[in-house]
Amino acid sequence: MEKKLTDTFGRVHNYLRISLTDNCNFRCFYCMPEEEYDFAPASRLMQASEINTISKFFVEQGVEKIRLTGGEPLVRKDAAEIILSLSELPVKLTMTTNGSRIHEYISVLKEAGIRSLNISLDTLNREKFLLVTRRDQFQRVYDNIHLLLNEGFHVKVNMVVMKGMNDMEINDFVEWTKHEPVHVRFIEFMPFSGNRWTSNKVVTLDDILQEVGSKYPIERLQGEPNDTAKKFVVPGHAGTFAVISTMSANFCGSCNRIRLTADGKLKNCLFSQHETDLLTALRSGQDILPLIRDNIKAKAKEYGGQFHRDFENIHPEDIHNRSMITIGG
Repeated sequence: MEKKLTDTFGRVHNYLRISLTDNCNFRCFYCMPEEEYDFAPASRLMQASEINTISKFFVEQGVEKIRLTGGEPLVRKDAAEIILSLSELPVKLTMTTNGSRIHEYISVLKEAGIRSLNISLDTLNREKFLLVTRRDQFQRVYDNIHLLLNEGFHVKVNMVVMKGMNDMEINDFVEWTKHEPVHVRFIEFMPFSGNRWTSNKVVTLDDILQEVGSKYPIERLQGEPNDTAKKFVVPGHAGTFAVISTMSANFCGSCNRIRLTADGKLKNCLFSQHETDLLTALRSGQDILPLIRDNIKAKAKEYGGQFHRDFENIHPEDIHNRSMITIGG
């Protein structure tokens, strides 16, 4: 009988997101609370061999896809070692990155068989990029996206849409898909510790479709099971766009994702308050499989059990969670 990680709502979890580090070379305000951030010391992070060992437990329990995240995964000194090690497992391996170091790792990504990457890019304006990230790296990221495209990678561009910050660029991103095969994903702004979230900054799925529809005809694309993104295309465009509508139209009912933080804590939901410490258990010689199963079984129906769909009445101070950078993108 095939082993699967199933919760009490019948959701099968076969997609593991692993944060390699809580460190990053950018300082995006919605992800990292402060410029001078207290990163976890290396001794508290999963070592390369521990990441491999824990990943094997999940693969044995039916995990078919692993996504590496951060922080910024490619700032970790042994990132190449970890990527190549995990590429030997029978999973689809992919990554979310800010794109700033892709040019240094392109050969490693190819060797590992990674063919699809998510690149975080919230603006096409250099000055605004500096304002959001506090780093003057727009051209490097933009050039690296084109490097990936030229090398035949499938590139998804993640844009967190924030009212008054970059919502006026929505159609600029859609226009980008006209001649280039980029797949833009507009992400609704979500509440995390210290990220200055307020409900009036959220640009919803309906808002985005109304904005795009004011300029372009839109066709809905067929989705896949467990999709978080609602996908669309402007007829004739080389690329596509999608909306990850976490706040206004969630996808909790078909969630198949679990998250492993850089310090080895298992989170069964992006918003879950409860975490299971797999790393300490592993280092002390415990069997971590019962811990994994208990964590999955404790998964709430939606939003980690912390709030509900009426996001306009959410009080962020009542949500108990980490900052986004310590969870993993």
